[in-house]
Amino acid sequence: MAEPWTVGVEQEFLLVDPDSRRPVPLAESVAQHAGAGHDVQRELTPFQIEVATPVCETAEELAERVLAGRVHLAKAAHAAGCRLLASAIPPIGTLGPPPGTDDRRYRMMEHSHRKVIGGQGVCGMHVHVGVPGEDVAIRVSNALRPWLPTLLGLSANSPIEHAEDTGYASWRSVVWSRWPISGPPPHLDSAEAYHRLVSTLEGTEVLLDRGMVYWDVRPSAQHPTVEVRVSDIPMTARDAVVIAEIIRAFARTAAESGDPGRVDDTVLRAAYWRAARDGVDGLAVDPRTGGLRPARDLLGELVSWCSGALADASALSTVEDHLTWLEAHGSGAARQRRAFGGSPDARGLVDLVLAETVRDAD
Repeated sequence: MAEPWTVGVEQEFLLVDPDSRRPVPLAESVAQHAGAGHDVQRELTPFQIEVATPVCETAEELAERVLAGRVHLAKAAHAAGCRLLASAIPPIGTLGPPPGTDDRRYRMMEHSHRKVIGGQGVCGMHVHVGVPGEDVAIRVSNALRPWLPTLLGLSANSPIEHAEDTGYASWRSVVWSRWPISGPPPHLDSAEAYHRLVSTLEGTEVLLDRGMVYWDVRPSAQHPTVEVRVSDIPMTARDAVVIAEIIRAFARTAAESGDPGRVDDTVLRAAYWRAARDGVDGLAVDPRTGGLRPARDLLGELVSWCSGALADASALSTVEDHLTWLEAHGSGAARQRRAFGGSPDARGLVDLVLAETVRDAD
């Protein structure tokens, strides 16, 4: 059971060939080499692998566990003859064939959602924050809606696909938006209203089960947490920890604050699109006003609003230092794009991301 304001992180990665740098379907072998020491799971395709931290109480523990999971999987991948890549889409090659993971549920998804499932082997990061109950999870979800595009922009790490610049900082989020229940959740009045709506959607067979509620915030179906799913997989462990700590601090601050009011769904969708295109390095739509502002200004406002909770978690200086670092070096998407440089061969870009995936390891 997760205590209130604890945090855990699920990280999804691509598996790539060390020579071609293209995705390879070796998840089963990597999972076997990983053993039982970490919470390792297979994903939608055999080109992907996931590792989850345990429930963490302190910022120090979270940082240690996020990096340890990456290092452990990287070693398992190496033993299986491939490499672990923290990019939300493959910069070179595609995710098929062969077909998806040989799992009954995934086969049912292929049957029900058909071509939508094609190319969905993209990699994100899911952050779980322990909350006192589902009504608090819904309160956090409502409060977080205007800030989801800011978190998406901060995490953006998928600009290059098929060795071509997509023009987007987070192409993963565009690909993922094909799912019928994805993107920002609706504003909901209670946990009961959430469950009524999900039951209705299950009745339509749009959802096969509650695990297919792919909104970017949801009460977890398996844990006493609010789960935030908006992020690309960040390039580095430090990127991942900073995003997770901001989300944890936001959840606590929102739970202790009043109702922030609603934002227009259409304007919020527009803000999502702008965040996916420009990331944190450009202009952003403020869903509360509909106006354009520098994305970094919105990010600074977000951090300032939950700075008290960040300080309580001993994470404020880490977050502020990282934002300063981003000013000088840019987001994961910007760093990928610089490494790519318009070259017809994206191998140098893949090599950069491979190194950055476990950069903070000794």
